[in-house]
Amino acid sequence: MTALLEPPVGDASGPFWDATRDQRLVLPWCTACDAPFWYPREVCPRCLSPDVTWRPARGDGVVYAVSAHHRPGPGRDPADGPYAVALVDLAEGVRIMGNVVGVPADDVAVGAAVHVTWLPLSDGRHLPQFTPG
Repeated sequence: MTALLEPPVGDASGPFWDATRDQRLVLPWCTACDAPFWYPREVCPRCLSPDVTWRPARGDGVVYAVSAHHRPGPGRDPADGPYAVALVDLAEGVRIMGNVVGVPADDVAVGAAVHVTWLPLSDGRHLPQFTPG
């Protein structure tokens, strides 16, 4: 089995990764705009306010775009077969990228409802992924 390449933790993404230890999906919210955004950063991309907090997300979404990969990517075991990489529109209004698991990669379709699930990482964090539903 190939070792999974694990994402680094930066200053802006620290609260996100801390929440994944408890398998909680959280999003950065601008308290000035009262709106979520993605990806984690120090200031709101809409109004440039530094007043950012973290709020729970439901984890429900819809596949916006998907690509089935038939060659193993970095850190993937060729025996795992094809995998689906999707852009998912979360119910909170942000778009996040992740793998869709639990179904054949070629069966993942745009418009499909998905829900967050978790892949354990070596340091106690969890990588968000999505399953149909």
